[in-house]
Formats: sequence, C-alpha cells, structure tokens
Amino acid sequence: MTALDNLSQGNLKNLARASRDPRFKFVKGDATNEDDLNKAIQGCDVVFHLAANPEVRITDAEVHFKQNLFSTYRVLEAAAGSNVKDFVFTSSSTVYGEAEQLPTPEGYSPLAPISIYGTCKLASEALVSGYCYSRGMKGVIFRLANIVGPRARMGVVVDLTRKLKANPKRLEILGDGSQTKSYLLVQDCVDAMVKVVAAERGTVEAYNLGAEDAIDVDTVAQTISKEMMLKDVKFFHTGGVEGGRGWVGDVKKMWLDISKLRTLGWMPEHDSAESICEATRALLGKGE
Repeated sequence: MTALDNLSQGNLKNLARASRDPRFKFVKGDATNEDDLNKAIQGCDVVFHLAANPEVRITDAEVHFKQNLFSTYRVLEAAAGSNVKDFVFTSSSTVYGEAEQLPTPEGYSPLAPISIYGTCKLASEALVSGYCYSRGMKGVIFRLANIVGPRARMGVVVDLTRKLKANPKRLEILGDGSQTKSYLLVQDCVDAMVKVVAAERGTVEAYNLGAEDAIDVDTVAQTISKEMMLKDVKFFHTGGVEGGRGWVGDVKKMWLDISKLRTLGWMPEHDSAESICEATRALLGKGE
C-alpha cells in the first residue's frame, strides 16, 4: 500500500494508523510529476486517483486544467506504464450540470457542467475511459455527492461551523439558502468504493455515490446550529448569483440516483442530515 501526497492540504498525522502497518509506504510528491508517480505506482495493482483541487469556486481554468485534468493524464500514464489492473477515479456530481431529472441516474444526458471544475472532471472521465479501453485496465468512476467528515478542511460544514464559532448569533449563508444537495459521510463513501472495486465489473463503470436524500442549505445551517447547541441564530442570506446560487458555477439542486450501487448490496448508513451531524461533531472535537 502506497500513498502519494504533496501535503498541500493533508497532514502526515492523519496517516499515523496506516504508518504502523509494515506494508504501508508514503511518498511525498505531486500527481503532476512523472518521477514521483512512477516511484509511487511501481508494483501496484490498483490505483485510487483522488488527487484534485476540489474548490469549485475557483474560476481560473488553468488551475483546474493543471491540478485536475493534467494530473489525471499523468496518473493514467504512470498506471498504464506499470501494468496497473484497476484504475479508480473520483469524479463529481458536477459533471451533470443542472440536471432536469432528480434524482439523477448515471445514464442521464446531456452531461453539461456549469463550472470549470465540473468540465475538467468530465474531461478526466473521458481520459479514464480511453486509457482503460486502449491500455488494458479496468476503470471505476465515482460521481461523488458532497463528501463530509473528519479532517475536512473546506466545504459547507467547515465554513458554517467556523462562522458560528466567530459569531454564534448571526450566520451568513451564501446564496438564498434553498440550494439543495446530497451529503455523504466519508466513512460511507470509503465503504462503497471498496465494495465496488471488489465486485465484477465491465471495462469502465460509472457509479453515483451519495446519500439517498438531499437537503437545502438552510437545513444544513439549522442542523449545525443545533449540534453546536446554539439557539436563536439569525440567518443572513447573501442572495447569491444567478437565481440564488452561492457562487458562479454552483449547481443549485443536486440529488444522485444511487440505485446502481444498491444492486451491489451497498447502502449508506447515514442520510444527509446525519452525515452533517457527524461531520460537525468531528470538527468540534466530539469524534475522531
């Protein structure tokens, strides 16, 4: 087992448990660096490509191209050159754009992302498909909902919790508060990924990975406030852009159909609100 990370967002302390396993090796390096990748991937049968810049709000196309699309190309090249058997890629629900069908199944079309981030994720999916069919690998593409949980450093739970710590009486919420999305606890996410990789699959398979429900941002804020034992918090909405979005490129309604995953016997143990609660507890030091 080998982990490659440039530690721009991560922390070696998070690998303390894994480091006690003699089979584990850590390589400090970058997913865009050919030498780092070849060093990490050598001898691996399965590659989990999770490296990315996850900040959807960044509108600089060059950032997403280098850190999301180009890095995927680099990892695929290294994997194909090392005779990797399975390639697992974490894509995003943003590839669907403003889907008219909710919950949205994997076969929905057209895939029309409204952010540069989503565009680079969709392009990366195409790269994974092309490499797997032409270079003898099997690929799994996970289109993730909003993943929350311990050690997160960005996202709605982190943002709102920090704001409430700073001012427990007044909470600024981006957009109009009606943005509705699915949230999944990271432990449920990992369980699903492991189950899919162990299952019989075609050459390339895409799976939606999220909770079975979706909740709006105001409900998220109420859930976090309650978990922090705060009362009478006044919500202030920024109004957002383009009809109440939190930012340019923000998909206002996202809810994934996870029927395909359920056929493998996987079910999330937490719904969206429960995932938010667990993530908040962890951020407050009440859990791992």
